[in-house]
Amino acid sequence: MSSPHPYFQRQRSPANTGWVFHNGFDPAWITLPLPGPTVRLPHNAVDLPWNYGDERSYQRPFTYQRILHWEPHFEGREVVLCFEGVLAGSKVWINGHQVADHPDGYTPFEARLTDHLIDGENLITVAIDGSENGDIPPFGGRIDYLTYAGIYRDVWLDVRPAITIENVKIELIDPMAETVHATVRIWMSNPQARPVAGAVILSRLDEDGQPVGKTPGFTLINDHGEAELELGSGLARWSPNNPTLHRFKITYRAEDGEDSVTVRLGIRKAEFRPDGFFLNDRPLKIMGLNRHQSFPTVGYALGPEAQAQDADMLKYQLGCNLARTSHYPQSKAFLDRCDEIGLMVFEEIPGWQHIGGEAFKAQSLANVEAMIRRDWNHPSIILWGVRINESPDDDAFYTATNQRARQLDPTRQTAGVRKHTNSSLLEDVYTMNDFVLGEEHLPGVNRPRTPLRDQREVTGLTKHVPYMVTEYGGHMYPTKIFDGEERQEEHVLRHLEVVNAAHGDPHIAGSIGWCMFDYNTHADFGSGDRICYHGVTTMTRAPKFAASVYASQGLDPLIQPVLEPVTHWSFGDRKVGGIFPLIILTNCDEITFQYGDDEPLSFQPAYDRFPFLPHPPVVIEAADLPEDKRVAWGDKWKGGVIRGYLGGQELIRRTYAANPVPTVLEMACRPVIRTHDAYQDRLVQITARDQAGNRLPFLMDQLAISVDGPAVLQGTPSIPLISGVAGFWVRVVGDDPVKVTATPTSGVFEPQSLTLNG
Repeated sequence: MSSPHPYFQRQRSPANTGWVFHNGFDPAWITLPLPGPTVRLPHNAVDLPWNYGDERSYQRPFTYQRILHWEPHFEGREVVLCFEGVLAGSKVWINGHQVADHPDGYTPFEARLTDHLIDGENLITVAIDGSENGDIPPFGGRIDYLTYAGIYRDVWLDVRPAITIENVKIELIDPMAETVHATVRIWMSNPQARPVAGAVILSRLDEDGQPVGKTPGFTLINDHGEAELELGSGLARWSPNNPTLHRFKITYRAEDGEDSVTVRLGIRKAEFRPDGFFLNDRPLKIMGLNRHQSFPTVGYALGPEAQAQDADMLKYQLGCNLARTSHYPQSKAFLDRCDEIGLMVFEEIPGWQHIGGEAFKAQSLANVEAMIRRDWNHPSIILWGVRINESPDDDAFYTATNQRARQLDPTRQTAGVRKHTNSSLLEDVYTMNDFVLGEEHLPGVNRPRTPLRDQREVTGLTKHVPYMVTEYGGHMYPTKIFDGEERQEEHVLRHLEVVNAAHGDPHIAGSIGWCMFDYNTHADFGSGDRICYHGVTTMTRAPKFAASVYASQGLDPLIQPVLEPVTHWSFGDRKVGGIFPLIILTNCDEITFQYGDDEPLSFQPAYDRFPFLPHPPVVIEAADLPEDKRVAWGDKWKGGVIRGYLGGQELIRRTYAANPVPTVLEMACRPVIRTHDAYQDRLVQITARDQAGNRLPFLMDQLAISVDGPAVLQGTPSIPLISGVAGFWVRVVGDDPVKVTATPTSGVFEPQSLTLNG
């Protein structure tokens, strides 16, 4: 065969199709291609029902197989399979030769195929084990979330030159300087141990991908190297309101070949101090939500589009400025989108309360390294979590995790999330899950209703230290979207009170609520049906009332006015009737309340009750209405109108019908974010609305879902319409339109269809 062109550029192609999936694993299979239908990755080994699913169903071995056909351009080159995420205990063989063994389920790994490829059909076998192996975090104890088995992220086939760039870190020296310098570190992949000698060239790219400015570089004579280089002057800085990303191309060039990677970099300085969090030397109060990476039925196995859509929801629908990746590293697509839209991230290693033995600790240290090496160029990440969530103190172990993190990335601070007070502070930031709100009802607790504790009470220190609240709410007051009005109101108040307290304490950097959405969980947790109803949205991302706590604080009223009265507008839903006290979540500065044909009454936000919120809610008590306008049990119930104003101008209104009737079944799907992907997992949300456009909160139904076109329904073809909302994901492949139809089995609505464009 002729020798390859010396300047062959690496070729990266999707390897998600053509996989045959088998239950179980037998060592004899590694040389035996088994027949069966193919599956497309990302793939969930066992789909669970909406609720009452049994996690034991996936806690066993599974096998994936694929034939890789020899291609002429493989000759003389490195051929590698790149796995972004597999749960768990992954082992990979090619033609009977084991080429990878990766225990962790949340970080990427590679399988080098080069030495065992043959000219013909090559059998790739991937064995995974969904059982909870106590040597692998987060296993060994009890876990309040599910760890679905499967090859649940994308797989890629890389064909590379013999020497390629393995990793790059661009480490800013002084992000606030007019001329920005950085230490550029480079690691080479050189499995054949060839001599490495060449130049590393740094190029800043414009919007068209063309080099601009200087092209500094340095000589590389080993498999790794570093140098201080000038990135440029007058570079815009990254922030939530201005998430500017600069692209840099790093090229390794030698006599016999070259390789290059492109890095997106945000110029920013992030620092937690005893007096709060500062971004680019300006104080910024953090308001965020925790996020799992799970989805109903299909577990973890949704692709980059679904991950990016969650980031957009956190930023643009919920108004958050930070997401915590509880409790493990999440998809690169999620982080990429956070970079693009200015959503800050607190990323942490896998684990939940339990610390295992020496093998467990060694794997945790490896997880710290894998997480940081994968993600250190993301400007959105402002904090590394190097402690097992809510675990007890273990000073030797956590000294080691902090040391590893600081060696790898001295530019970011470390944190360790705990639930107990007086914990050893080995990290840079004391991060605390403060569930004190609601504890006043526990036996033996002598404390008034308290949203958050003073940090000195929590830390046991006499001085202030960098401090952030990383969870609150959650299990202290789980709330379903179909719960009654009074529980929904209390759910809202608890979120309001904590966010208000965090904003009012300069020694708290911010607060991260538990959590973004409801999630399936182990049998030891949840509400009896193995769902934790802890979210401000449902599992299909439909907002509960509490979602507007965050939206009302974080969204600009001139762009996205918020007006969410915490009511079903039903006189008999409360135990004594009526809708008061009525909390109206809003970012307006005045609202009017009109009942029936009465004259509208004007109300101001409750600045006295929530003095630290950017936008306090309006709270209307029954006593605020004229006595002759108060409704008594048995009176005729009327409709109403609530309007929101800013500076005297009406921005938004909500109209309520006295007698709501099912009127329209609304289907909606957000526009595609990642238009260049080979497929998109797209969320279709369905809402049953009345004649005034409001959700019908007591409507329950079953929907039959059909898909016509180049797409696959993710999950079951029959889904519940609960409290007037439902949702499902469709995997769209290609550019042809896809027609999605929802047919209510009760006949309350006519079937509705929606066309998804690829």
